[in-house]
This record gives sequence, C-alpha cells and structure tokens, in this order.
Amino acid sequence: MNFTGKTAISTGAASGMGLLFAQNFAELGGNVVLCDVNEAVLKEKVDEINAKGPGRAVAQVCDVRDYAQVCAARDKAVQEFGSIDLVCNFAGGAAFRMCGVDRKVVKEFPDVPIEVFDWGLDVNLKGPFYFAHAVLKQMREQKGGLIVNIGSIAGTEGDGYGMDYPTAKAGLMFGLTKSIAQYGSPYGIRCVCVSPGPVLTRPNMANMKTLLGRAAEPQEIIDLVLFLASEKGQFVNGENIMIDGGRNAMRRNFL
Repeated sequence: MNFTGKTAISTGAASGMGLLFAQNFAELGGNVVLCDVNEAVLKEKVDEINAKGPGRAVAQVCDVRDYAQVCAARDKAVQEFGSIDLVCNFAGGAAFRMCGVDRKVVKEFPDVPIEVFDWGLDVNLKGPFYFAHAVLKQMREQKGGLIVNIGSIAGTEGDGYGMDYPTAKAGLMFGLTKSIAQYGSPYGIRCVCVSPGPVLTRPNMANMKTLLGRAAEPQEIIDLVLFLASEKGQFVNGENIMIDGGRNAMRRNFL
C-alpha cells in the first residue's frame, strides 16, 4: 500500500489504535493530522512520526464533543496538506471506565450520574457525527474521500450497565454509516464502519470469548482500515464490517 499524497485525520490519536493508525499511515507515505485532548503526549507522538517518515504528521488538540474544535481540525488538515482523503473516528471508550465510576460502588445503570452517560454519547456518537458534518464540506468540494467509523461488538450485544456505549456504537454501525454513504456516493465519498470484538488494547480484553479463542491484536484492526482506504478497498461502501474472531456468530449461552 502507498498513501503518498493522501491526507488522513485520526481522532483519539495520542494512544491506542488512533495512534497506531497514524503511525502506519505515515509509514506508508501519507500525511496525517493527529487529534486528541492530550496535548503533551500528542506533540510527542507527532515528533516521533516525523522523525521516522516518510509521511508527515501534525498535531491538533481537539475535543470531539466541541464542533468548533472539530472544524479547526478539518481546517488544519486542509491548510497543511490541501485535502482530506480519510477520516478515522477512533476517539471513544466506555464512559463509566473513562470517567472513573466504580461498578462495585455504583452497581446499577439508574444510579450512574447522567453526566457520565452524556460524556459517552457525546464522544462515541456525536463526535463522529460532528466530524462527518464538518469534513463532508471539504470532501464534497474535492469529489472524494472516505470516513471510517469504529463500531464495536457491543453495538450488537448491548450492556445492561454501560448503556451509552452500545447505544452509540449501534448508531455508528448502522444509522450514521449508511446515511453518510447515501449522501456521499454522488460525490465519490464512501463511509464504512469497522466493528471489532475484543482487542488487546487492554489486558482484560483477553477474557472475552471468541470462536477463534483469542482477542485481536490492534494491528489486525488497523490492517483492515488501511485496506479499506487503499486502492484494493474502493468497492466497499455503507457497510458495517465485524472483525471479532467470530464472537457475533457464537451461541449466546456460551458467552
């Protein structure tokens, strides 16, 4: 794969799969705007990518819950590189975990402060929605582009405690991805959702069962995203692709 001359925006890019994607994209010749709220780490990672090349990276502090900051990220990409060929919405996470809610203390869904769930819905659903609204203006002008949403097996399974996360992911996997594809196709714009099962971004993911008997390595998810962005993936559009080791195919009483 060669992404020379292409520009990507990666959210949640100071760590995890957002960072791994940015590193891979630059290694394959592409330019990338790394977006995250963690300014210090973000700049450090951008420097590392630029030291390695051959693609170039820039940092943009961006809270995906803030539409003005999302638009600033879009504008930074165009200002620095002239186009936006790819947006990958990696920013997200389970709100109760990210906001420090102790499930042993706050034991049931109605007892979790609503502000926690506001955070989860805003980051996991409104963030990608904001990015779509912002970057589609640019992609419409340039007559092409790809938006990759990151779903989750949770969007098909649900969660009786952290309800914000499967609700948001299901919205990405089906409503938002299909809607962007419908709007964008006359302009050469595609949208695809990649929905992992357990991924070894956290150690306890290894405890989630799959038909293959293991969790995914983060690189396996990024390889799929890169394929979709490459010349070989151009006919995939409006689809939710499960990459879950067969977890979604398992009999539910085995989970």
